[in-house]
Amino acid sequence: MIRYDILKEIVPILKDRLVVCNIGSPSQELYQLFDQPSNFYMLGTMGLCSSIGLGLAQVQDQTVIAIDGDGSVLTNLATLSTIANNPADNFILLIIDNGSYGSTGDQPTYAGMATSLTEVALACGCKNVVECSAKETSTELAKAISSEQMTIIISKCQPGNVDVSVIDEDPVYIANRFSNCIKELRS
Repeated sequence: MIRYDILKEIVPILKDRLVVCNIGSPSQELYQLFDQPSNFYMLGTMGLCSSIGLGLAQVQDQTVIAIDGDGSVLTNLATLSTIANNPADNFILLIIDNGSYGSTGDQPTYAGMATSLTEVALACGCKNVVECSAKETSTELAKAISSEQMTIIISKCQPGNVDVSVIDEDPVYIANRFSNCIKELRS
């Protein structure tokens, strides 16, 4: 399975949930599969998906699912320490670990070599860290949501991208739509 296959399987779980999605191909694939106002697509900020997701979880009660990639997390490893030291039980970080920088041509990441993001997250102090195969991702995501505990899921899959078009929505529109969705959930 590749990232697109994982996204396709978790779409039913994401319905009506707050989702922050990593830059590039992951956002484009999710947009093609299942666009909804509660999806926030990262368009130009590599390494910040998990940080934005955590911040959002800390200021409201709804479950927040951040869908990040191994390459992106590697560019901002401090986010794992920040997550460990600022727990939010309504936050789930799903790291789709395909061992490559998928948006730029599948160059290998260190997570595809000797670096284990599971071990790094645990070493940073994250308490609830689950590593799973691509096929187990939807089950682990559902368990994490029902556990009501901050969870980091590292889903191991194969590299590869599906040919999808770029997101044609204006970034300001995406941000406003997402903000309005949060306001509606609060009322």
